[in-house]
Amino acid sequence: MNEAWEEKLSCAVACARCRKKLGAQEQRILSVYDDEPICLDCKKKEVGRSDYGEVSRGMIGQCMADVEQQLGDPAGFCYHHFYPYKC
Repeated sequence: MNEAWEEKLSCAVACARCRKKLGAQEQRILSVYDDEPICLDCKKKEVGRSDYGEVSRGMIGQCMADVEQQLGDPAGFCYHHFYPYKC
């Protein structure tokens, strides 16, 4: 698990994929592929990849094991791979 995920996500000023500038009120989300903050347009592209289902299931399984929680990770690292965040 990426230890600095919260700082990377909240302080991201650009999408790690397309380099689109991200203002404070623009939503950003963590990629299931590399835990980098990306814009929602890039997340849509990510979701459309043929291996997304397999990769996201593997990521969430490993993530939950890493944080030692069986039922949830409210507002935490695992959560922000699937729900957008604003500064």
